[in-house]
Amino acid sequence: MNLNKIESTKALLLVNSHARKVQGNLHLALTYLQKDFGLEIIYKKTEYPQDFNHFIQNYKNQVNMIIIGGGDGTLNLALDALVETGLPLGILPLGTANDLARTLGIPVSLFEACQVIATGKKRYIDLGVVNGKYFFNVASIGLSVDITNNLTKEAKLRWGILAYAITASKMILQSRPFTAEISCNGESKIVKTLQVTVGNGRHYGGGLTIAHDAKIDDQRLDLYSLEVKYCWQFIGILPSIWQGKYQESFGFRSLSASVIDVYTRKPHPINTDGEIVTYTPAHFQLVPLALAIIVPRKLTAEKEKIQPVID
Repeated sequence: MNLNKIESTKALLLVNSHARKVQGNLHLALTYLQKDFGLEIIYKKTEYPQDFNHFIQNYKNQVNMIIIGGGDGTLNLALDALVETGLPLGILPLGTANDLARTLGIPVSLFEACQVIATGKKRYIDLGVVNGKYFFNVASIGLSVDITNNLTKEAKLRWGILAYAITASKMILQSRPFTAEISCNGESKIVKTLQVTVGNGRHYGGGLTIAHDAKIDDQRLDLYSLEVKYCWQFIGILPSIWQGKYQESFGFRSLSASVIDVYTRKPHPINTDGEIVTYTPAHFQLVPLALAIIVPRKLTAEKEKIQPVID
């Protein structure tokens, strides 16, 4: 099979051995990348994805691409080194939600994802930063943190994407509002909220939409605050959360900016791409076009900053 092979590509493949879809797929991925598409692969598998930054730094002068197999949380753990080295990222969506892959149109089919890595093009994306920590998709305070804390590996392995909905339904019944001050665009608002979410990409939480018109290279952050008073009101707003179309009369507050500050009376944990990394007070800012990711060529018809995989 010869599908536009890129013979000169040498890549570092990093895999989270705990990722939901690793078992049974890893050998296939190596076969596709090396034999079908002719990539030269240096392969590292670890139970500790925190080691990814170390591997990337060690091999940065030996490869011209980083490939990561795992979910959004796994990708997030490699962000510091990816930004520092400037190496493009290829994604094998082997996690549960795979929201970044969804945002970028990267297929969940293993063969097709490998084909994108080998024959796709670079797309430069924005990154969000909260208190010095990069994120791809979203950072949340409140309900999402409770969901993350109660979403077990066993549930994700057993139920897949449904594990998010099952855990969320339990946490909604237990959730309590908190007071936050949101400052941006020269204005401040004090709100009573169940969740403050700041998105850089389009999707989060297994396919929810941060804003209906959000793009991961639109050079803006999108915030919504969930200000419903009673848990039963969630039933009526679920379509809005899924589609990213918010109306303040339905218990939402939404805004867009490149810099946002959120203050709370006591420190609240902040979840970024499924990992709790910092606490309020939170300073959010946008880093435009900060990282190159390999995406399908069919997505390049729009006005995007895209280059071939090999410059």
